[in-house]
Amino acid sequence: MNKEFSFLVYRSALEDITVNAIINDETIWLTQSAMAELFGVQTPAISKHLKNIFEEGELIEEVVISKMETTTRHGAIHGKTQTRETNFYNLDAIISVGYRVNSRRATNFRIWATQVLKEYMTKGFAMDDERLKQGKTAFGKDYFRELLERVRSIRASERRIWQQITDIFAECSIDYDKNSPVTQNFYAMVQNKFHFAITGKTAAEIIHLSADRNKEHMGLTTWKNAPDGRILRQDVTIAKNYLEEKQIRQLERAVTGYFDYIE
Repeated sequence: MNKEFSFLVYRSALEDITVNAIINDETIWLTQSAMAELFGVQTPAISKHLKNIFEEGELIEEVVISKMETTTRHGAIHGKTQTRETNFYNLDAIISVGYRVNSRRATNFRIWATQVLKEYMTKGFAMDDERLKQGKTAFGKDYFRELLERVRSIRASERRIWQQITDIFAECSIDYDKNSPVTQNFYAMVQNKFHFAITGKTAAEIIHLSADRNKEHMGLTTWKNAPDGRILRQDVTIAKNYLEEKQIRQLERAVTGYFDYIE
């Protein structure tokens, strides 16, 4: 039996919008009546929008619906309860309905959602700072560790290492030139230090010993379009792409520690 919890869906300038929801499979599930309460409309309006969403192919009905047992009061016998299966709709369906419903609450939802989307498109990320600070779990899971891992992975990318090194040069040198051989040699030296600390080999040695046209994916463990996309020429020239997952994590931590210290 699934239990319902009070779930904060979004915050508007006027109020915090919460609803009783079932949390399962890293998403929230609402009935049509709960969606009607969330967006301040009647249940038939929700049913109409869901029907249109499925008919237009925006969502696949079988994917976003789950039949779950719910317990309600018995209509005929006082003090008794009854259990029946009810259709619940996941977050994909809730968001789609929210963009179609015509009500004050739905408008506030769209304003909030558009702000989040705008921040993502402008900055490349959008975060709920307060949830992350307080360690609150929206779907029974704390995503803070995943956030740290993704930031470490970004910082350890070839482009970001180069950018961070040139930023250091710009701050510390009065005659900084990003195209100078000194800058490029320093970058190569730092990169080799990272790789040698993890593997005992320089970047060039890793590529030389690991690249093999007879191996699956040329010996690469990751690449820009991995896992199903094409391997590009520049992919095979990046030493990090040949490392095992554990080595990549060690490299990312080394890079993070180094640049945190330098900063």
